[in-house]
Amino acid sequence: MSKSSADIVNQLQAEINSIQGYKPAEAGVRRMGLGAVEAAFPNGVFPEAGIHEFITTCREGSAASEGFIAALLAKLLSKGGVAIWVSISHALFPPALAGYGVQPDRIVFINVGRLKDALWVTEEALKCEGVSAVISEIRDLGFTESLRLQHAVEQSRITGFILRKSPRAIGSAACCARWKITPQPSRSVAGMPGIGYRRWNVALDKVRNGQPGNWLVEWTDNGLQVVQQENRIVSEERRNVG
Repeated sequence: MSKSSADIVNQLQAEINSIQGYKPAEAGVRRMGLGAVEAAFPNGVFPEAGIHEFITTCREGSAASEGFIAALLAKLLSKGGVAIWVSISHALFPPALAGYGVQPDRIVFINVGRLKDALWVTEEALKCEGVSAVISEIRDLGFTESLRLQHAVEQSRITGFILRKSPRAIGSAACCARWKITPQPSRSVAGMPGIGYRRWNVALDKVRNGQPGNWLVEWTDNGLQVVQQENRIVSEERRNVG
């Protein structure tokens, strides 16, 4: 019996998704603990074999993005392995990663002085199959350069995080997702004094073959927790103010 056009398209889309790092929703697939955020990706599975682009425009956003990436990194390193962190700014305070369950000695830090060198080191690191993840602070990233990085992870099947701090132009990139993480006011826990759990507005601006969205996310003792989704964030903030 011949396949219909729809069946052929679905089969081709499934094959493309597999190449681009999207796994089918099946038993045994590792979940990243993102809840509704993870559901925005094809098959409801966070693409580990892909490049994730993070856009920041201020220091606070950069710190929030580093914290969110660290939370994801804790999951990726949960079964062993190491990560590589490439940086030009040298602004990260490694001991702070322990607050997200990531021990600094599990990360190889590579500091370089030029964007050209950072791109080369990042691409070579993404080709290493023995690495769990690569994080790279690259201010500017062209489409051709991003395509080379995406091709590298499609072969090695590892995760790449590109943190772009105050880029001169955003443009198009061959990445599986584009994120923007911004800090939000914390809320005290059960009337306890002091600062509550760290909170971020997590915006998934672009996701290949998925559904973009916005979520209010907390980092708690149990990991990442989605507090509210999309326009409900605004209503909750209004309740807190009122």
